[in-house]
Formats: sequence, C-alpha cells, structure tokens
Amino acid sequence: MAQKFGNSRWVQEGFLDNRTAGCVVGRIIFAVLGPVDVYLKGDCKGEIAGKAIRFKNRSFVDEDLAGQVLADFEVPQVGEVSLISFDPHPLLGPHPYIEWFSTRKNHYRIELAQGDAWVLADQEAAELDAESERIRQALGAQARSTRDRTDSDWV
Repeated sequence: MAQKFGNSRWVQEGFLDNRTAGCVVGRIIFAVLGPVDVYLKGDCKGEIAGKAIRFKNRSFVDEDLAGQVLADFEVPQVGEVSLISFDPHPLLGPHPYIEWFSTRKNHYRIELAQGDAWVLADQEAAELDAESERIRQALGAQARSTRDRTDSDWV
C-alpha cells in the first residue's frame, strides 16, 4: 500500500524539475522531516512533461504523528516515477498527482488540491538550475529501475 503522507496533509511545499529528459529532481518539504531532496528516473506526463513545477499545500498540517509514521522514510528519496501529472485519471477532476517507487520499492503518493501546483515560467524555472543540477549530480548514480512492479494504470 502506498504511503500517502497523512492524505498529503504532511506535504508542505516543494518543486519538481523534469527539464532534463528521463529524470525528475526536486525538493519536497514534509512535516517534521523538513526538506528532502528527490531524484526519480522517468518523466512527468501531460502538460507538465519536460517542465518545472512548484507546489504549496493549502491543507498542510505539521503534526508530531508525522514523525512516527514517516520514521522509515528514505532521505534523500531516490527511485522511479510511476505517475506525475496535473490530470491523472479520466474519472477524476484535474489535480496535482505525484506517485513514485523508491529504490527500496516503497510506494509513495501525493495528491494535492487543484491550484496547489503550477508550471513555472522559463525565468522562474531557470532559478532552479543550480539546485536541480546539484541534486542530479549528488543522487543520479544511486538511481535504478524499480520495474519488477506494475505501473499505475491511471492516464
């Protein structure tokens, strides 16, 4: 079963950058844990493919319980994209959806409310260049496929 981060309420904000084909890098700030660097093999889908996005969760709650539930969460996060999209399922309304598997085969899913994430303009995305490259250099060698699993059938 996927870790959903307290129905995403423990996800404060962050960015994901897919401007380099084949990888998504970024940073996500979680309740109790703080900032976590992310390197995922794969690409975003739909309108955010090849783009950089930011998100800020209007429903964020910094609860002590998050520390207990997320105690085994890998920091940093290295793995493979299952699905990252702003429109993940034809039977649901559009909303930011971030799903991945870690190299330890843990399954993670973040679903945010519509409007809590946005595509960055070129100038805003360019401000992430140094940080995105630092994450790619630091974590890229650790990435490997997690494909002995079934992908999401959403989208």
